[in-house]
Parts: sequence; structure tokens; C-alpha cells
Amino acid sequence: MGGAQRYDEKLSETTPPSLPASPARRLSGRLIPMLGYTLSIVCLIWVYHGFDWRSALPRILASDWRWIFLAVVFDWVVYICQGLRWTALLSPLGPISVWKSTQAIYIGLFANEILPLRSGEVIRCYLQRRWTGLPLSVIVSSVLVERLWDGVWLIAAFSLVASRVELPGFLEMMSRGLLIMLLILMGALGAAMLYRRRTEEAVAGSRWARRLLPVMDGIYTMGRSRSFWWASFLSFWYLALQLVPLYALLRGYRFDLSPWAALVMLVIVRLGTVIPQAPGNVGSFQALIIAGLGIFGYSKAEATGFATLSFFVVTVPLLFGGFVALMLTRMRLGDIQREAEVSLADDDAGA
Repeated sequence: MGGAQRYDEKLSETTPPSLPASPARRLSGRLIPMLGYTLSIVCLIWVYHGFDWRSALPRILASDWRWIFLAVVFDWVVYICQGLRWTALLSPLGPISVWKSTQAIYIGLFANEILPLRSGEVIRCYLQRRWTGLPLSVIVSSVLVERLWDGVWLIAAFSLVASRVELPGFLEMMSRGLLIMLLILMGALGAAMLYRRRTEEAVAGSRWARRLLPVMDGIYTMGRSRSFWWASFLSFWYLALQLVPLYALLRGYRFDLSPWAALVMLVIVRLGTVIPQAPGNVGSFQALIIAGLGIFGYSKAEATGFATLSFFVVTVPLLFGGFVALMLTRMRLGDIQREAEVSLADDDAGA
């Protein structure tokens, strides 16, 4: 726990009592979930309006379940790969367990399926902090690096897809926005790491900027280690392995499409769900799958059955794996969520 002790020494300050949330903050905390649920409802209405369940169910049940089983297995492999990557990123800061990292990820995924706005991201960071003793800001910095690498590989995949397929205009706008955000973040992080001392002096008098210093310190330590580049390699496989479940689902549903089609659909789904939405991205997930299949000439009626099957095949294993991971902690999700929120508020007040 030497890494945790070093960071604890740097951050050992008296934490003042947390202040009540402002009315504007409370309003935004209600408005954003409402927008996510509204989008979900609109998408669900569009997807299933006029859908013929009687003719679709026999088609779904006639799927090749060997391919469906393969999709489930590789869906689990994807998140084991994410656990390996998270462990690699945090390993320079202290001893990290691959099992605990993967367990925290699955509990976070379970929370994302039943709670709005991807609350599972906060929960998995809190669990990693609880199990490793590393400060929450350092754990958050590792998740930020994960998202940066995900964005890099996703933009690369989008560029490959866009060179051969005409994608919906809103996805092109979203990809440009994501690219701009990535460039700004990477530029800011790179400058702060190269001019670390000057950055610390520049923000010494700013309360908001000082909150970023522990995050920058964690990124600086991770970026200097060999495991950082191993994590970037795993980030490629984290995205590439997601092709296997989607392609297996296409084969299982007896759609005669290539792995290239699976890549196109994966890019559409990943870009379309970048913004936090309703739990499990229900509604928007199905709508994006239908949009992807539309590129290859499938009608909405044909695509809706596949989208429905895909949603359940993706969601049920996550719920099962997350539930088992949660049971092993002997804690309740509501208690973990409250403790995570208190921990986040304490860190925010102590900044």
C-alpha cells in the first residue's frame, strides 16, 4: 500500500463540513435524469410502435442459440479485459487485484442497468478506493485515462467506418464533438504533465483548479510507467472484443452480414450512447441497432426483432454477473451508492 500512503500524505488536509447543494445544482440533478428518461421513452415508442410481436417472437426463438451462447461468453470476456486494463493503469500506485477490479466493474455495470446517469461509474470508483486505499481522485484519474483511450480507438474505428459507409449526420456531428473534446483533454493533460511544476504554481490560489492536482498527479505517475502502454494495448482489445458478441448475435439471428457490418453497428451504438441516458440505455440501444441495420438494407420491422434479442442478450448476463459480484461483497447496492455519494461529497468539500 506504499502508493496509497504516498497519496494520503499529499492529501492529508482537514475536511470542512460539506455544504448543502444549491437550488441550481438540485435542479440540474433532476433535469438531466428527466431528459434521459424522456429520450428513452421517445425511442421506445418509435421502436415498438406497430411492431408485430406475434410474428417476431417465433423468429427470435428460432435463433441459433450456439451463436447466442458465444455472444454471452465474449460479453463477459470484454469486461474481464477491462478489469485487466484498470489493474494495469493503477498498478504503479499500489498492489491492485485483477479480481477486485473486475468485480467493481461488474457491480458498476449492474448499477448502470438499474440506476440513471451511469451511477455505476461512481460506485466502481468508490469500491476500488475502499479495497485499495487509494484516494478517490487517483481512482478517478485512472477512469479518465480509460475514457481517453476508449475515445482514441473509437474515433479511429469511426474514421475507418466513415471512409466506406455513409453514416447518419447526427453521428458525424457527435464524432466531431468527441474528437474536439479528446484533443482538448489530451492537450491540457499533456501540457500539465510536461510543465507540472508551473501548473501547480499557476493553480495554487484556485480552489477549483486545486481539485485537479491529485488527478493530474495520478495521471503523471501512470503515464511514466510501462503498464500505461500495456493498458493502451488492452484498450484496443477492449473495443475489438466487443465485435465478437455483436457478430455472433447477427449470425445467431441468421442475418447474412460480415464482421464489417458488426463494426459499423458497434461504432453507431458506442457513439450514440456516449451521453448518459436512462438505465441500460433502454430505448436508445434498440433505436441505434435499428439505424445500423438500416444502412445494410434491413427494414425497421426486421431490425426490431434483432434489436430486442440483442438488448436482452447484452443486459441479462450483465445483471447476473453484477448481482453475483454484488452478493460477494455482502453489501446492498443502495448502501454502496450512499457511501459513494458521501465519499465523493467529502472529497469535494476537502478540495
